[in-house]
Amino acid sequence: MSTAARPGAQPLAGIFLVVAAGACFSTLDTATKYVSAGVPLLMALWFRYCFQAVATTVAVLPMRGVAVFRTRKLAWQLVRGLLLLTSSLLAFASLRYMPVGEFTAIVMITPLAVTVLAATLLKEHVSGLRWALVAGGFAGTLIIIRPGGADFGWASLLPLLLVASNASFQVLTSKLARTEDPVTMHLYTGWTGTLIAALALPFVWTTDIAAWLWVALCIMGLAATVGHYFLIMAYYRAPAGTLTPYLYSQIGFAMLGGLLVFSHVPDKLSLAGIAMIAVCGAAGAWLTVRERRAAAG
Repeated sequence: MSTAARPGAQPLAGIFLVVAAGACFSTLDTATKYVSAGVPLLMALWFRYCFQAVATTVAVLPMRGVAVFRTRKLAWQLVRGLLLLTSSLLAFASLRYMPVGEFTAIVMITPLAVTVLAATLLKEHVSGLRWALVAGGFAGTLIIIRPGGADFGWASLLPLLLVASNASFQVLTSKLARTEDPVTMHLYTGWTGTLIAALALPFVWTTDIAAWLWVALCIMGLAATVGHYFLIMAYYRAPAGTLTPYLYSQIGFAMLGGLLVFSHVPDKLSLAGIAMIAVCGAAGAWLTVRERRAAAG
């Protein structure tokens, strides 16, 4: 392997890729909200995973062969796929009721939720400053969903369930990434979601939808596939501590998608909550970099 191809050797390329991934994921969420009114939720979910699984397999199999499916931790690969499928299901349900920008901002507290899981489940030490950032991020979330407000309903809790599921997915991903091939993990994620979601197809499948919805479904699948590929390549080229602050660019793309497609502009309180989440999340990433440099020194 050449020096240029080693992980962490191309930070600018990694940053570009992670921002591009954020644009893809925002496109996925915007398209998901667009189709949610006309396509059964479980059918759309299956289509998204099937597109990703088939496209990734077609791209990878000729180069790597069936050996790419070999894993020493099959059970955990399946659990990881189930966690991401659960996260996607909650995301699809949330986007039926929430604007894209606000939804994305809430989901972006996942790194802060991972901090809580690391402290409680993995017994890792968490500094007082990091706990303050977690509190700030969750405060921003409460400002967006506003419990007790006129617009608050049961659907407002769906993104919080999504954060819990996604944080568990991230923790498990971190553990598996130490020994497992990321391409193998990506393949199992796609096929696990496809096969489980397929169980519901006989009950939800319909062809009685408009042609533009089929186009939107393809955009969903393409955005998910390309976005996850970009993310894998980004982490191959730069360390997570370098890339994490740039993940929050997804909030900006999501707000742009909400404006262009749904003519939605967040109100002042929502913008304040979004800003709190972005600042606390980016500060948490900066703190991670500082702590790792201190430990290495």
